[in-house]
Amino acid sequence: MFDEIFERFQENNPNPKTELNAPNAYTFCIAVLLSAQTTDKAVNKATLELFEIADSPEGMLKLGIDGLKSHIKTLGLYNNKAKNILLLSQKLIDKFHSNVPKSREDLESLAGIGRKSANVILNSLFDESYIAVDTHVFRVAKRLGLAKAQTPVQLEKELMAVVPRKFHKNAGNWLVLHGRYICQARKPQCDDCFLHDLCESAL
Repeated sequence: MFDEIFERFQENNPNPKTELNAPNAYTFCIAVLLSAQTTDKAVNKATLELFEIADSPEGMLKLGIDGLKSHIKTLGLYNNKAKNILLLSQKLIDKFHSNVPKSREDLESLAGIGRKSANVILNSLFDESYIAVDTHVFRVAKRLGLAKAQTPVQLEKELMAVVPRKFHKNAGNWLVLHGRYICQARKPQCDDCFLHDLCESAL
């Protein structure tokens, strides 16, 4: 059944992409950091002007904490996120020649970047087959019966084990988009779902 679920995802959306907008690898990393507990739509709105004037670690540091906050103050936890962005930017300059690193260990060493964010960056920027577990993925995976784990890390490992390997690259984005637009938390659109007949939780 799992094969059929992901075959249908493939047929419905052959090339799923993140909805975060960013002109380069550095700004994508910042957008991912900002997206914690915030919608991609809100992040894109806040960063539209920010990334025009600060699209590199050096540019972000030059903007400074107050300048940065003025652009992201509409986002949740913006004070802490601003501090982390500047710490992250300084470390990229000091340790990684201003480049976004390509390993999970190095990414997780950056301020504000945890396992989920590292997985998003590795998957979207470097085409690595990682599945990032956010609230949408957690909900949809459990509703579909793909995984039973009770924590994001455990659920990630379970998904990596049960999802056919050929679908690992796109699985996370498929599940996120499905949770965002079809399998919503409060009112899942079961009548419009192309997985209705395969879903353990279909209404």
